Amino acid sequence: MADLNKVFIIGRLAFDPELRYTHSGTSVVTLRLATTRSYKAKDGEVKEESLYIDVTAWNRQAENCGQYLRKGSQVHVEGYLVSESWESKTGEKHIKIKIEAERVQFLDKRPEGFVSNAQR
Repeated sequence: MADLNKVFIIGRLAFDPELRYTHSGTSVVTLRLATTRSYKAKDGEVKEESLYIDVTAWNRQAENCGQYLRKGSQVHVEGYLVSESWESKTGEKHIKIKIEAERVQFLDKRPEGFVSNAQR
C-alpha cells in the first residue's frame, strides 16, 4: 500500500503572521496555528486541550497571508508534514514537525467596507 502525507486542519492564528523574504526574493510566511479539542475526562469533567502547529506558506500565498491574516484569524490549511531538526548550543538534538501549506483558505468573514486589490 502506498504512503500518504496529507494534512487538513482548521484553527486560529495564535500570533500575527511572520512574512519575510529569502535572499532570492521569494516570500515565505510562518503561521502559528492553534487548534483546541474538547473531551470528557474519566471524572466526567469536560476539558480542553490546545495544540500549536507551525505552518509555512510560500510565494503569493505567503504574501496574501501576511496582508490579510491577523492573530485570531480562522484558517483551513491543506498541506503535508515536514520535519525540521537542529542541534542546540549545548549539543541537545531537537526535532519539530510542521506543516508545509499547499493551500490556505481564509474562513473569517470580510470586514464591512473591505475592498480587495482586485476591486480597486
